[in-house]
Amino acid sequence: MSPLWFDLISAVLVFVFSGLMAMAGLGAAFLFVPLFYYMGMPLAKATPAALLLNVVSLLFATINYWRGKLINWPVGIPILVMAVLLAPLGARVTPLVNKQLLLGLFAVFLVFAGAMMLFYKAKPRLQPFSRRAESVIGVGVGSVAGFLGGLLGVGGGNFIVPVLNWLGLDAKVAAGTTALVVVFASFSGFLGHATLGGLDPTFLIVTAVAAASGSIVGSQLMKTRLSSTQLKRIIGILLWVIAAKMIFDLFR
Repeated sequence: MSPLWFDLISAVLVFVFSGLMAMAGLGAAFLFVPLFYYMGMPLAKATPAALLLNVVSLLFATINYWRGKLINWPVGIPILVMAVLLAPLGARVTPLVNKQLLLGLFAVFLVFAGAMMLFYKAKPRLQPFSRRAESVIGVGVGSVAGFLGGLLGVGGGNFIVPVLNWLGLDAKVAAGTTALVVVFASFSGFLGHATLGGLDPTFLIVTAVAAASGSIVGSQLMKTRLSSTQLKRIIGILLWVIAAKMIFDLFR
């Protein structure tokens, strides 16, 4: 059983990071894993715990976005299906490629995507995509995001949000649609890593409540208080933070 201070500090950090990432439709597992590990939790326990918190956090965010009609289902469902199908293929290919090089290239992509979110002003689409076009876009984005997510172990949401926004989807809809996908991707990853056998139930309950609370607050702020322009700025900064962590890991 983890000490009380560990549970309380973890809960505060989980609340903050879950709220921030929920605004962008991204999971915070990539932050939770090193955070728990540096605080003394074994990596074998930190990874499934972080992925489970991802599921809890983004599940509540997705419900909030669904109520706010901020999920593009014709795009989101094909992304979800293809991401779940191709993530295992990407994981199998991992031993055959230079992962360091791929991580470096992906970090460069995130820096570029973050700059696009911060500085590029996309022209609003005069006409919405047709249902067929939305499905084709979903299949294409889901295939690439799922394969890269499985290959690099970084989560496909980092790829999905900026691409959907670049294609003309409103920033809020892009974030809500991505949250839907990442819920299932995180749950799949959790099942693939471990069971709950070695995890402290008190820690899980405390941090799960914090993750759900942070996600509800963050998604509600995004839905009602933030403009699409403000959200793009938040997403851009978060993408740069993710890129910085990846670069740090490469040179560690």
